[in-house]
Amino acid sequence: MKKRILITDANIVNEGKIIRGDVFIQDGLIFSAGGNLKDFKAEADVTIDAKGKYLLPGLIDDQVHFREPGLTHKAEIYTEAKAAVAGGVTTFMEMPNTVPQATTLELLEEKYNIAAEKSLANYSFYLGATNDNLDELLKADPSTICGIKVFQGSSTGNMLVDNQETLESIFEKCEMLIATHSENDDIIKANLEKYKAEYGDDIPVKYHPKIRSAEACYDASKRVVDLARKYGTKLHILHISTAKEVMLFDNTLPLEEKRITAEACIHHMWFSEEDYDKKGTLIKWNPAVKTAKDRDEILKGVLDDHIDVIATDHAPHTLEEKDNPYTKAPSGGPLVQHSLVALLEMYHQGKISLEQIVQKACHNVAILFEIDKRGYIRPGYHADLVLVDLDAPWEVKKENILSKCGWSPFEGQTFQSKITHTIVSGHIAYENETFHEDQKGQRLKFSRK
Repeated sequence: MKKRILITDANIVNEGKIIRGDVFIQDGLIFSAGGNLKDFKAEADVTIDAKGKYLLPGLIDDQVHFREPGLTHKAEIYTEAKAAVAGGVTTFMEMPNTVPQATTLELLEEKYNIAAEKSLANYSFYLGATNDNLDELLKADPSTICGIKVFQGSSTGNMLVDNQETLESIFEKCEMLIATHSENDDIIKANLEKYKAEYGDDIPVKYHPKIRSAEACYDASKRVVDLARKYGTKLHILHISTAKEVMLFDNTLPLEEKRITAEACIHHMWFSEEDYDKKGTLIKWNPAVKTAKDRDEILKGVLDDHIDVIATDHAPHTLEEKDNPYTKAPSGGPLVQHSLVALLEMYHQGKISLEQIVQKACHNVAILFEIDKRGYIRPGYHADLVLVDLDAPWEVKKENILSKCGWSPFEGQTFQSKITHTIVSGHIAYENETFHEDQKGQRLKFSRK
């Protein structure tokens, strides 16, 4: 039985406005929001005084790698979902490059079963595309699975779809949303050989954005945009990392009408190539963090609606794995615990508004994926909420990092804002650094025709 929760006197950030008021939660759903709801106090099992704090919809992260099954020395659904919830992320969509790879509906369902038992956050999982599983992709139920993942560039797990005929067939026949990792592998391989000839395996990591170049990203993104236009496919390009790619996307249509959409990730909005000397392989991602101009144009694209959503591409590796020469150090890093506080830091810096953060990290993800009754603070919607104190500075240290890998590219960073409460499907899952794990998150449903 879920508790009835009354949140009083919050600054509610929702649907382009900030209003002061209360929220009452009953049976896991938002019963009423806004205005004075003190009359509900007698009915509430729990009352949270939110005076001075800001109440946001829980973030929906449309791209994470939680590494289970098969790679659980790096991360597990249990540990990473806890890190997400502590970071104000109430819902995640997880990628198929696990071991075994989630390229059949049977293997995908096994991941759902793990999450049902272990995940404190709400969840969905992508079905992975390969060069030879089109029949399996076409069997997927669009109301129960977030999308199909296509790797154009080889990354962790190497699920590369490099057969052009297969790619065309996927785009022609799949009605479900297709999410792509878009990098041209041939360009990357040619660049890598050039640098290996000079440096061997120990290439300075600052050359990562030259190897996984802007050209490699733009070429692959342009290719799938052209395919999607040809077949009317619902295409979502993940982790845009270049200024040039931003202009591939339309900002004149409302999101509900777009067939081609784009995602920006926290690391591409925060770091630049100037950070490689200090951070090294800790900020080695695919696609690579590139120039300060790329970083600034990605943020501009988020603000002017060329880019539709913000996510993390949370992808942990151990420090031992990262502490290798360039060619052996894997790409990816943990981000899900710090995505919201990083965005709030950008708010403090005057780069983005609270309303825009909520639009891009909550509302738009729900619209784009057609998630059923989540992503907003509305009566009748699932109560996925996060309460933040905008004036409670704290430093990221090893001892407060919750991802299983035990490190963060933000270590040593002081954030001005702190998450005090996270409510997942009407359950207070996180409260002042304490977890309540007696209820788990829910599987997402999608309102797709």
